[in-house]
Amino acid sequence: MASMVEMVPPSVAGRMLRGVFSLPEPVKRLIVGAPVRRDGQELSVDAQLLLLMMRLEGERRLGGATVEKARQGLARSKVYLTKVPARPVTTREVDAGGVPARLHTPKGLPEGSPLLVFYHGGGWVIGDIDTHDTVCRYLAVHAEVRVLTVEYRLAPEHPFPAGPDDALKAYEYAVAHAADLGADPTAIAVGGDSAGGNLAAVVGVLAERKPDFALLFYPATDLSVRRRSREIFGEGFYLTDEDMNWFGDHYCPVERRAEVKASPMLADDLSGFPATYLVTAGFDPLRDEGEEFAKRLEKAGVSVALRRQEDLIHGFANTWSLGGRFQEALSEAAGALRTGLYARPR
Repeated sequence: MASMVEMVPPSVAGRMLRGVFSLPEPVKRLIVGAPVRRDGQELSVDAQLLLLMMRLEGERRLGGATVEKARQGLARSKVYLTKVPARPVTTREVDAGGVPARLHTPKGLPEGSPLLVFYHGGGWVIGDIDTHDTVCRYLAVHAEVRVLTVEYRLAPEHPFPAGPDDALKAYEYAVAHAADLGADPTAIAVGGDSAGGNLAAVVGVLAERKPDFALLFYPATDLSVRRRSREIFGEGFYLTDEDMNWFGDHYCPVERRAEVKASPMLADDLSGFPATYLVTAGFDPLRDEGEEFAKRLEKAGVSVALRRQEDLIHGFANTWSLGGRFQEALSEAAGALRTGLYARPR
């Protein structure tokens, strides 16, 4: 039977959702109840409210019984969260060396701006350019950059290493055709969230012409080992341990998960990796591997800003339209991207 939310037009459901999140914080606290604390952290009231709303809807898993249902679930959720920045952003489709992509350009941005090559999340199985369109628009506007978001091939139809191969190919296209994209060829960043953060990290490790900056949101960096955060946040905080197993099994065979294209953390040499802003969420199964990757980069001599948004959950970048802590966190990341690309020596 369809949930009540599914019976409401998505645009109406989205307005209702944003209305709930615009309530004063004491009212939201009354709705969600006592604070949730774990591992010395307290979950934000906004994250707690979002998890409650998901449970009331029926709490679908990110992964699913079938790939098709999982993709449909993420596609529907992005309709609820559709909101664009006040500043207009034009888009055009791009053939990035045989890989479909979309270029986002904020109104009034001059030619020769920095460029972010962005890879969407979704466990290498779900997600697409459309599910992450509002994130790309926000980053484009608030970082003053063009954003080329990449439609890499998804598993299981195109298993590992199709995704990283497409990620590298699209990045190499951006470098070679920066002028055609209206971009500065000396200011090209890579970025992505979750699985997309994994692909951005792979590009940072393997690309011959290294990116000028990396923006990594709660990236998966090592598919070969389970870390503590997967045990303590593996249930009840949106992305689950079961989801991670489902995505991994669809994406990459166990015997290949130690390869650098799957686990960039395991690269022998990270010294050439670009300057990086890496943000994790406190209540996220992927927290520890993201932070360990940042420490490995720092040990290799890479300039790294590691930021733990300790009161948030996995996926917060996609929920910025709800405002509050979600938008604050994405705004901070956009500021880091802008600083990283505009303040660097040319």
